[in-house]
Amino acid sequence: MATAADYGHNSWELSIQVDQREGDEGMKFKLRVKGDLHIGGLMLKLVEKIKAPQDWSDHAIWWEKKSCWLLKTHWTLDKYGVQADADLRYTPQHKPLCIQLPNMKTVRLPVSFSCVVFKAVAEICKALNIRRSEELSLLKPPDDPKKKKKKDKGTESAFDDILNMDMAGGIYCSLGLYSKTMTPTYDPDSGSPASSTSLWFGENPLMACQPNLPPEELAKLFKPLTLEDKAAINAGWLDSSRSLMEQGIQENDRLLLRFKYHSFFDLNPKYDAVRITQLYEQARWAILLEEIDCTEEEMLMFASLQYHICKLTLSTEPLTNSNEPDIDEVEAALSNLEFTLEGRNPDKILEDITDIPKLEDTLKLFRPKRLTLKPYKEYWFVFRDTTISYYKNKESANKEPIEQLHLRGCEVIPDVNVTEKKFGLKLLLPAADGMNEVYIRYDNETQYAKWKAACILASKGKTMAYSSYRTEVKNIQSFLQMKSLAPPPECRVEKKSFLFFSFQLTTRILEALHNISQLSLMEAKMRFIQAWQSLPEFGIKYYIVRFRGSKKDELLGISYNKLIRIDMSTGLPVTTWRFSNMKQWNVNWEIKQVTIDFDQSVSIAFSCQSCDCKVVHEYIGGYIFLSTRSKDQNETLREELFHKLTGGQD
Repeated sequence: MATAADYGHNSWELSIQVDQREGDEGMKFKLRVKGDLHIGGLMLKLVEKIKAPQDWSDHAIWWEKKSCWLLKTHWTLDKYGVQADADLRYTPQHKPLCIQLPNMKTVRLPVSFSCVVFKAVAEICKALNIRRSEELSLLKPPDDPKKKKKKDKGTESAFDDILNMDMAGGIYCSLGLYSKTMTPTYDPDSGSPASSTSLWFGENPLMACQPNLPPEELAKLFKPLTLEDKAAINAGWLDSSRSLMEQGIQENDRLLLRFKYHSFFDLNPKYDAVRITQLYEQARWAILLEEIDCTEEEMLMFASLQYHICKLTLSTEPLTNSNEPDIDEVEAALSNLEFTLEGRNPDKILEDITDIPKLEDTLKLFRPKRLTLKPYKEYWFVFRDTTISYYKNKESANKEPIEQLHLRGCEVIPDVNVTEKKFGLKLLLPAADGMNEVYIRYDNETQYAKWKAACILASKGKTMAYSSYRTEVKNIQSFLQMKSLAPPPECRVEKKSFLFFSFQLTTRILEALHNISQLSLMEAKMRFIQAWQSLPEFGIKYYIVRFRGSKKDELLGISYNKLIRIDMSTGLPVTTWRFSNMKQWNVNWEIKQVTIDFDQSVSIAFSCQSCDCKVVHEYIGGYIFLSTRSKDQNETLREELFHKLTGGQD
């Protein structure tokens, strides 16, 4: 019974709804309180009045009208601005959420609705045994126009199964593979890291690849065919600096867990079985749903890899790691040593102890902006350090070059068709107004592999003296071998031309299988991911923006290392700016405008039309954050730095 003191000056009745666990009916209580009562005292009063013997430790107070959690228990009602008209809820912080993984399987697990999304994703990834949670985030499902017109129950029949999980232990956290910092635990006998790959094969449902859908089922799935469709999807990323509840997400809602940032750090088949499988599945579905463009040759390569992976996955033999190549300890130690030396002393250590190799050859060059009758012209090229010089001919190599191409910070894009024996590179060189394009054509695979490997290293400020040069050359040659297909026979249009074309494609896929038949399951998935990464449009996310001074909407493409201004009517890039040339960026939250300053006094500003500017701001800051990672950090997640770079006005 309330005493007279309770009805004293400045006291009022506060209504609080108490939510029970799923399936239990909620209760409503009224408490007489004063403005100087702190939140902790309010919860204590409420629990005493409920008189229900249960664990209330996961409950917290949610203010529906203000859409915020009252988590600072030492703050008073006055400090929060809570008055008599406030409708509060005492509700569990962890609620079930349906999460669709990249392999299209859906898991239901309790997720914190009160912590920021960045931390919630880290908890989800820990339960799923996925390292590097900072690369992933949660995405709202896209609105499919077909479903708005007609509800088709069969559209997602292949993905209806839901796997229930417990956040506390995950499915297989009892294996004890990871510590609290998500670093691998060590085997007490051998002293080596416990191999998650060997323990998960054949046991973890998250390792399973989604079976192929029939063409009629695949056709029912939503495909973002235009850049505007892709921009609409990318607007659905949740704000990493706010909680699920603050963004309108409700209990048992469905969200997509996806790799948001296409900068995959330290992919290790020995510890990243689930991560690699989910990454492979995201790449696979991006290609199947035509989210990224591929040439016919690339499609055949992906088809052969996918067939090989499906065959190994469905094999009756137990999927152990016996077929996985052992990682040579000496080679791994040398790689780690080189990585460490690079991180601590970027001033080209190896050049002090060895001669720097150089490449010389007659190649063909083409500059699109220069009006010439003959597009490609032969020159004598010399590649030394991180610079390409070209001369009129070999005899002129002792004179001043026609031009020098400084490759540090450039972008290297393949321009290859193995079937037609076309081997070329497109180099995007940093310039004051964005990027300058240069095309170089090579005569054969060997020449192409050597020069491309050198260009890739030079773009990172490294020379051919680094030990990784030879490995890079081998990887490029291996990748070209996968794409080596017999040229298709000439096909005349006849009544049975479609059937003949289908048979022809099948034949070419089977021919491509010959080059990859010896790959293990994890090797094949890694090759698929690497091939996906080599596509020109890999990792580009599109947003509709309006640049300062412009009267029309344009597209902004954001990749792991650059921003691209794209003409919306043609889909062609207008200007490219690299993150490496960025000096600073900021957001005017009042007018919702993003401003970015680059080197050489270049500045751009734009407002976002397809999403909140916070989404674009977080993408830019997120990639800057990922570029700061190194192996010296012991995989500790630097959440404070992430929020500093992406958190906006907060």
